[in-house]
Amino acid sequence: MVGRLMEGLLSSVTRKIAQTVAGFAVRFRLYWRKNTGDRNDGLSEWKRFVNLKEIIMQRSTIAKNLAIAAVTALALAVAPTAKADNKGCSNASLKGTFAHMGTGFITAPPSMVGPLGGAGTDTFDGTGSFTGSATLNINGNVVPVTETGTYRVNPDCTGTYTVLGPGGTTVFFVIADSGNEVHGICVDPGSVVIHTFRRQFPVGDFRN
Repeated sequence: MVGRLMEGLLSSVTRKIAQTVAGFAVRFRLYWRKNTGDRNDGLSEWKRFVNLKEIIMQRSTIAKNLAIAAVTALALAVAPTAKADNKGCSNASLKGTFAHMGTGFITAPPSMVGPLGGAGTDTFDGTGSFTGSATLNINGNVVPVTETGTYRVNPDCTGTYTVLGPGGTTVFFVIADSGNEVHGICVDPGSVVIHTFRRQFPVGDFRN
């Protein structure tokens, strides 16, 4: 794409230069035909035209250099953006058992309004599924839970975590610390809950 943009800019500059030179040439021929005076005057005018042509060509070189510089700057600006969008993450980046803690508030429905906290473990299989168990404290009511769900990791190392079934939840997350930690926030209406996942055992440990 950058190559085509550079070709278009240089082509446009070249066309404008050619049109300018051609216009001066036509005006010079008209002048020569209308004036039959001293030949030296004509030669003097021709020298002026040649000098003018050289000036135009010098300016064309400057214009081409500026066009190249502009396209180069654009390419340098685009490259970091493309790199930022793809950090090489995938579902395989999230695999193993993680300690999971959530804390926040339930704001709706009215029967459940109040603080919420929970701690447990989740085991990710590296292909998009997980299982887990936890103990929740919902406004002072302690509830043990088990869960299954799915997750998806994007190339930029963000993703979504969804607990399936009644009372399920969806979390937007970001992978940190080379896959050893995950930070998330619940995106369900009526919930303001922060989630933190931390790898329980090192990569390669048999307990993962």
